[in-house]
Amino acid sequence: MIFTTREDVDAPIEQVFEMITEFDSYERAAMRRGADVQRLDMCTVAGAGMKWRANFLMRGKEREVEATIIRFEHPTEIAVETISSGLDGAGNLQLLALSKTRTRLAVEFEVKATTLSARLLLQSLKLAKSTLNKRFKLRAAQFAKALEDRANSA
Repeated sequence: MIFTTREDVDAPIEQVFEMITEFDSYERAAMRRGADVQRLDMCTVAGAGMKWRANFLMRGKEREVEATIIRFEHPTEIAVETISSGLDGAGNLQLLALSKTRTRLAVEFEVKATTLSARLLLQSLKLAKSTLNKRFKLRAAQFAKALEDRANSA
């Protein structure tokens, strides 16, 4: 199942990329929501090869996800691969400079099942695809708005 959306941000591409790559802030945000996040790599600067493991409670069950940055092209693209029990994901964020002060953020995330139970889960999710797509687009729009607000306050 694939989710895609595009949002425009009133900020220069360099500034948007810098804000998106503040990975420490994502770690802290996940921990505030109750997740146990561990950094698995030894990278000293942001780039391909960065890796995290997160454990969290979702729908009454303990979940574990590993996320790895597989592509990091400054300032235009970041690709992330996620692995969890039964579901694998691939996320891609692309930035395009529309002007000196405006950037388009394109987000794509694909989820694939690797087990039979995960296939059944994905089949049930496909029935709610339009609702999930609306949520995905809303979250991306909120993220873009937050980036824009941060850029304008700096």
